[in-house]
Amino acid sequence: MNTTMVFLDAIRDHLDMHAFGPVASVLVTSDSRPVTVQLDVARQVPQVASALVTWAGTLDGVSAEIWRTRPGSSVHLIVNGRMPCGVSVYVYGAVDFSNNVFPDLPAGERQDMPVFVLRQWTRSGEVAA
Repeated sequence: MNTTMVFLDAIRDHLDMHAFGPVASVLVTSDSRPVTVQLDVARQVPQVASALVTWAGTLDGVSAEIWRTRPGSSVHLIVNGRMPCGVSVYVYGAVDFSNNVFPDLPAGERQDMPVFVLRQWTRSGEVAA
């Protein structure tokens, strides 16, 4: 069986097994890149963080990061990990950039962060950075 089919089966099974919110897209390639999942949630920090916390709870070896896109108008909140079958997954959702919320995140920069920060952000009114 080719790698693409293994990755497709893995993400399909994972999505079937868990009660995730809506997904906008799934990218599966035949090389060693992780399966990429883009969330389909409101572009607000608490909603994206909540969806990512749900995903993080189903993955092994979870890490989190934030990335402000090069144009600077959007920030991706991201979790990386492995599904129980061992296939790597990269899950993200976008929020609008606000200097009040992300004061120390220059355009084009990525920052690692602890997963527990996402849990804190699920409460509305929390400042992201």
